[in-house]
Amino acid sequence: MKKILLALLALISVPPQSGAAAQPAGVECIVPSKPGGAMDLTCKLAQQGLNGLPGRPAGAMHISYLPGGIGAVAWHSLVSQRRAEPNTLVVFSGGSLLNLAQGKFGRATAGDVRWVAALGADYGMIAVRADSPYKTLGDLVAALRKQPDKVLVGVSGTIGSQDWLKIALVVKAAGVDPKVLRFVALEGGGEAFTAMHANHVQVVSGDASEATLYSAGGNTRVLAVLSERRLPGVLANVPTAREQGIDVVWPIIRGVWMGPQVAEGDYRKWVATFDRVLATPEFAQSRAAYGLYPFSLTGEALAAYVKKAVDDYGRRASELGLMR
Repeated sequence: MKKILLALLALISVPPQSGAAAQPAGVECIVPSKPGGAMDLTCKLAQQGLNGLPGRPAGAMHISYLPGGIGAVAWHSLVSQRRAEPNTLVVFSGGSLLNLAQGKFGRATAGDVRWVAALGADYGMIAVRADSPYKTLGDLVAALRKQPDKVLVGVSGTIGSQDWLKIALVVKAAGVDPKVLRFVALEGGGEAFTAMHANHVQVVSGDASEATLYSAGGNTRVLAVLSERRLPGVLANVPTAREQGIDVVWPIIRGVWMGPQVAEGDYRKWVATFDRVLATPEFAQSRAAYGLYPFSLTGEALAAYVKKAVDDYGRRASELGLMR
């Protein structure tokens, strides 16, 4: 498993290619952030799943990167300019739905795009460098309580983003006012881990799938996972926040959507294709290697789930005073 994860880490560290000649014709999967984070992982998982289907040529999907506005640039690009492209998929996460609920995509609603497939579930986590003085979540909370100005927390997005909420809920549950924390807003989980390893920030509030990859390199210490129970695999020895006296759980859905005017037949084709992908044992193995956990929904069932999730996130954000 460690060799697989190291290989995946090497793969995700490769910068995106530029120029049309570098991109093979076929399906495009858009990552709405910079390379190296969990959004990138989701595209790579979709690519691997599709390439594994019988009769589908290797390399049939290519990945492109469209960061900006914590996902808003990719959203508006597809919704306003590329509405009917039949072979373009865009990655989303629970964080995307949270941003949508808070109005960070403007007047956009969950009904503005076509939801194709949920590929798996992830969980939040809190990490530091392997040489950090913080050995436990309690150590970190104590430092934030004593000298919050000395600890920079790297998050993907700005105040109100999913990564911001994770650490805010953790410290609030421990009796620390989230308003005293110093946050550094970054574009994606890969950039956050890069900043931490360069010591530009001391803590990353991010996702377990990202931590699974970066822990394989031996330079990251995960202090807590925000799951109901300990996760299997590389992070099996990492305690939950609950185990350490902080009752915070944060699950994350990951999947893909398409433009709103994609023809019904093309949309149905993609839903059926991902139904096939999700049913294969090979995909289950790939999903586990990427640090994700079973969660499979497609088509109308996914659209209904997304609508409810956006409504729920909106209520939670309103309670925290984050709604615009």
